[in-house]
Amino acid sequence: MVKFFSSLFIFLFISSINLASSYATTTSYNVLRFGAKGNGVADSTQAFAKAWAAACASTESATINVPKGRYLLGYVAFNGDCKSSDITFRIDGTLVAPADYRVLDQADNWLSFEGVSGVSIIGGALDAKGSSLWACKASGTNCPDGATTLSFTNSNNIRINGLLSLNSQMFHIVINGCKDVHIEGVTVIAPGNSPNTDGIHVQLSTNVKITNC
Repeated sequence: MVKFFSSLFIFLFISSINLASSYATTTSYNVLRFGAKGNGVADSTQAFAKAWAAACASTESATINVPKGRYLLGYVAFNGDCKSSDITFRIDGTLVAPADYRVLDQADNWLSFEGVSGVSIIGGALDAKGSSLWACKASGTNCPDGATTLSFTNSNNIRINGLLSLNSQMFHIVINGCKDVHIEGVTVIAPGNSPNTDGIHVQLSTNVKITNC
């Protein structure tokens, strides 16, 4: 009996250590700590870039937390090569593009991920404010093509879950040259007469699964 309880104690002790270790190996980065403002007015582009740089440099699993609010972002490049192979964007708010489409005039993509591995985007909304560009195109004047809202290029092990994409200037999501991608529960919304606002483009990629979208 003593031997049984000793073995049980050792098992529970080791299990508690493993459980504590699993929690301790994830580092959280709140964009507010990097200067982001959720008022929809202040430019939070650099704050998001800094939060990404910190998560990318981590040797542990990392979570970038975006609390409730509206975060104004210009073009942001979330590039590898990262030390962490497990980075999660947990979005409880809305990322908002500039209302003036000319701010993204030279950008092919608004939010761009390239050369990353093990990145997940969970929840949240992306409001690309595409209506001003659509009006420009409808007027027949010289207008840019517009920016894709969210793109992943040359990346692996990507998860996009529960995301809402609104009023993209061009395509909502582009998966290009990627491997092992799962897109689940994603909603895209734009008026039926909005030009070239295709939902999800997949090209030159393998093992891409799209479910419940």
